[in-house]
Amino acid sequence: MIRSAVAFRGNKGVTGTVTANAGDLKLRAVVDNAVFGGSSSTVDVDDFYLSLEKPGSFIVDYDVPNQDVRFQFINTVNVLEKQVNWTYAHSRNENRTVLDGTLVIDPVNKFSARYELGSKNCKLKYSYVHRGVTAFEPGYDLGKNSWDLAVSHRIDSDVIRVSYETVSKYLGVEWSWKSLLTKEGGLKVLASFNLAEGLGMPKLSAESSWNFEM
Repeated sequence: MIRSAVAFRGNKGVTGTVTANAGDLKLRAVVDNAVFGGSSSTVDVDDFYLSLEKPGSFIVDYDVPNQDVRFQFINTVNVLEKQVNWTYAHSRNENRTVLDGTLVIDPVNKFSARYELGSKNCKLKYSYVHRGVTAFEPGYDLGKNSWDLAVSHRIDSDVIRVSYETVSKYLGVEWSWKSLLTKEGGLKVLASFNLAEGLGMPKLSAESSWNFEM
């Protein structure tokens, strides 16, 4: 089966994804930030990726323009009858390795950590889901010594999410709509405020996405 998805992000261009299943493996090609030039025959592409994935095991991404390879290994273990999800990611050109871990305490409580080896970049996050519709996600960045907070609420198939970053004083409000479209598409509207400059007019952006099967 071959699946394709297209996302339109206003002045950020178009992102297109084609995914093909080959047994236990998935082959994926992604064109990101494609912008049409002055004529319809000209297309500028910032990023082009090829991926090989075995779900729940590994992902290998190849960045074609930068000739870079990124390896990602995924594993799940049980510690004291609690599920721990681990991800190890390494980028060759950047020589950058990141470890992600999530401890699933119960269906509504999760604790996660992200650490970049050889640096002070370490982020901690706690997630609590109330009655299956409202999520509270406080986070702490050890490198920046700062707190972040995100709250999201689900209304049927739609989600409203509000986030705040204490260092940048950035406030974001995001609304993802599914009910306005069919199950094959979605619409996302984002309003961002820079509270360091006062509560003025927000910066608005919109994104629409569509999924197809061939």
